[in-house]
Amino acid sequence: MLSSMDTGNKRATRRRPQGSIDLHDPSLYLSRELSQLAFNVRVLAQAMDESMPLLERLRFLCISCTNLDEFFEIRVATVRHQLEFGGSLGPDALAPAVAMRRIHEKAGELVDDQYRYWNDVLRPQLADAGIRFLPRDRWTQRQTRWLKKHFHDEIMPVLSPLGLDPAHPFPRILNKSLNIVVVLQGKDAFGRPAHMAVVRAPRSLSRVIQLPREVSGGEHDFVLLSAVLSAFVDELFPGMKVKGAYQFRVTRNSELFVDEDEVENLASALKGELAGRGFARAVRLEIAESCPRSIVRALLRNFELSENAVYRINGPVNLNRVSSVIGLIDRPELKFPAFQPRTPPALLEAATPFAAIRAGDILLHHPFDAFKPVVDLVGLAARDPDVLAIKQTLYRTADDSELVNLLIEAARHGKDVTVVIELRARFDEEANIRLADRLQEAGVQVVYGVVGFKTHAKMLLVVRREGGKIRRYAHLSTGNYHAGTARAYTDLALFTAHEDICHDVHSVFQQVSGLAPALRLRRLLQSPFTLHSALLQKIDREAEHARAGRSSGIIAKINALNEPAVIRALYRASQAGVRIDLIVRGACTLRPGVTGVSDNIRVRSIIGRFLEHSRVYCFANGGEEEIYCASADWLERNLLRRIEICWPLLDPDVAAQVRADALDAYLADDRRAWLLQADGTYQPPSAVAGTGHSAQDDLLLRHGG
Repeated sequence: MLSSMDTGNKRATRRRPQGSIDLHDPSLYLSRELSQLAFNVRVLAQAMDESMPLLERLRFLCISCTNLDEFFEIRVATVRHQLEFGGSLGPDALAPAVAMRRIHEKAGELVDDQYRYWNDVLRPQLADAGIRFLPRDRWTQRQTRWLKKHFHDEIMPVLSPLGLDPAHPFPRILNKSLNIVVVLQGKDAFGRPAHMAVVRAPRSLSRVIQLPREVSGGEHDFVLLSAVLSAFVDELFPGMKVKGAYQFRVTRNSELFVDEDEVENLASALKGELAGRGFARAVRLEIAESCPRSIVRALLRNFELSENAVYRINGPVNLNRVSSVIGLIDRPELKFPAFQPRTPPALLEAATPFAAIRAGDILLHHPFDAFKPVVDLVGLAARDPDVLAIKQTLYRTADDSELVNLLIEAARHGKDVTVVIELRARFDEEANIRLADRLQEAGVQVVYGVVGFKTHAKMLLVVRREGGKIRRYAHLSTGNYHAGTARAYTDLALFTAHEDICHDVHSVFQQVSGLAPALRLRRLLQSPFTLHSALLQKIDREAEHARAGRSSGIIAKINALNEPAVIRALYRASQAGVRIDLIVRGACTLRPGVTGVSDNIRVRSIIGRFLEHSRVYCFANGGEEEIYCASADWLERNLLRRIEICWPLLDPDVAAQVRADALDAYLADDRRAWLLQADGTYQPPSAVAGTGHSAQDDLLLRHGG
């Protein structure tokens, strides 16, 4: 395909006078929250794409629900905090009250679309394929008898209904838990009049119940727990009349606050915060569509929520739990075709991974390339008598991670093993605390990172004695050391023995694990020290090249963009005539296509089978093209408040491969690419199903998947 980089003035559009437009103007910036919601709309669109296998469409529907949960837990919680306690406005200058109103409007539309699609399209299509979710009004007598017995045997013994009266105030409701509010008539065993009760569904209960084939007649027939609770809730209140039973769920703020300057032990402080996370401030109430208005008002008062924070649901309030059935159904024709990740030939042909890496840099492009070579390297290092030390960062990893087992084995073999664990990795805090305890018990030196800065860099360093000298081997990645996500996310990783790169990785470990000063790095760019300023300098350099008539251009593939100084630099470069292509999967607050400001900027979002996660920055640099990979998105937090690394691709072959597979292929994509418009909306892919070019599909084919 044609390069998106300009050659001199050949493809540059007319230049605008700089300084005539205020680049701080709030109208030039989109709302981060509304942009994030727009991303979830694009995810839901995948569920509606009938070219996708049926069960994968179900998975995308559930992902859109899970994403929306997290959006409320983090982004809406942040806006609510600003609304109540104040704070500086973002570049878009949107007042918190206005932002909250627009969020609820857009989120309400998204929720309506999710449930309309579930009820009217996806569930009927699943039923046609022999996968039935049976509603209460369609249970046969035999199914009802079996479900009632199941309720008595498996569900009722673990329930603890709570009547609401002056002696029993409203119970604490756990974040995102399934609950039933029950309207009662009559008197209890003590003669007290009963009006209302709450039944909480413990998390030990499966949210989806599979009926035996001999009972239902079908191999894949399911009933939701919420339907079973509602159907048989009267069994919990003998002698009373149940006048109504309505499912509800409350979403709470899930941000943890720890004053790191005031705590002596971060792990202990986080454990204390985690205990209360499930009961933090409420931000959303989901409730059955049929619930009477009086009960909704009572719940809103209890949770201290406004009227626009209630979402009436025509279906299960926890629709995302339906995804659990996908793993129970062995129907390959209803899922994406299986693929086998490849191992780069250089690793297959060499005697050892060390020999392969010494011979030249090796690129891994997950999930098209296997994650196993990373595990193999650590396994070899754990047992190799010439290996002296292993250093690794862990931001997210699996509970049963083979890598963790190998690090423990290395420590037991006498290696010096240092692991930097980020305890504050959102939603993985508890798992990372357990991981830290386990590693420390095995003799691994565990470091929690730096106070005030999350360690988000993904790097591994092996120190080995060879021929009487020390040689270092590094692995750098845009993604986490998690075998599961390596099959579901696109990420780029580099094996290298380059002396400067390995020196820099060692220096970053020194900074994080010790009290070293800000060491001067030879090749790496690092947040919070040099990456932000270097990005601004490189963007401004492209503008100078364009003004001088030299080759200029910027391509960046990132997950999100909101850092205002970077956006202003991109606007200036666009005004100078630099062609800029941004591949931004999620939220993007830059407004492209604004006359005189961002005429030369295009923004696209690729949504496909795999979650786009790799970060690549490319600068034309007057014909001396530079390509970098990084752990950092162009967000304020990544560039200014986290420890991140960005590394240059020094091997021409590796750089060319990344350019072709991670940039050019995505710029040519017209099947999965959504184009951001100046008004903040996204134009859907232009190609119809079965036509056009899909970067992910093409990569699967070319890598032999």
